[in-house]
Amino acid sequence: MTSEPRRPWVVGVSGASGTPYAAAVLAGLLDAGVPVDLVVSRAARLTLLDETGQPFRDGHWRDDLAGWLGRDLGEADLRYWPAGDLAAGPSSGSYQARGMVVVPASTAACAGIAIGLSKDLLQRAAEVNLKERRPVVVVPRETPVTRSHLLHLVELLDAGAVVLPASPGFYGAGAQASAQQLIDFVAGKVLDALAVPHTLYRRWAGALGEAR
Repeated sequence: MTSEPRRPWVVGVSGASGTPYAAAVLAGLLDAGVPVDLVVSRAARLTLLDETGQPFRDGHWRDDLAGWLGRDLGEADLRYWPAGDLAAGPSSGSYQARGMVVVPASTAACAGIAIGLSKDLLQRAAEVNLKERRPVVVVPRETPVTRSHLLHLVELLDAGAVVLPASPGFYGAGAQASAQQLIDFVAGKVLDALAVPHTLYRRWAGALGEAR
């Protein structure tokens, strides 16, 4: 009897501010019980350290990830690939990934993916998933934006990616929403784009004032 091959979602974390969005997406995927491959760029390590005080080291990645997410990873189906490893599994189209999320997506990461730069594994893996016509969700978190950034986002859209800015809605929790509720809204929209079930935010049901 042939077992079903492992088909993970690849999560790439780039150096843009917004590591809480990445944490919420990762937690949502783990809660859904799906396998995850993780790529953390060199710049993202600096941002993570600055925003959370949490280091992220290749040799201690599982412990550091557990500290970042604030949870016991237990038997979670996780694999980590260093960003400098261009021979890693996700660098090839024959690697059986479900697709990829880049969260948060820096302007540099968006540009590199859009033009096929492949300067590191994060960019290469995103390009591979685009060429294989798998779902790719890019979560830019930059404001205001330049013309070049907008053009790169259009190029990503034309290549088949879902461009999902980190722009939370307030109808799920109301005007007094906490930061975590707004983060979870964006993460929930990412998981919606991947067709991964979750309960991260209250969905619109057609009635005004439900969040109050």
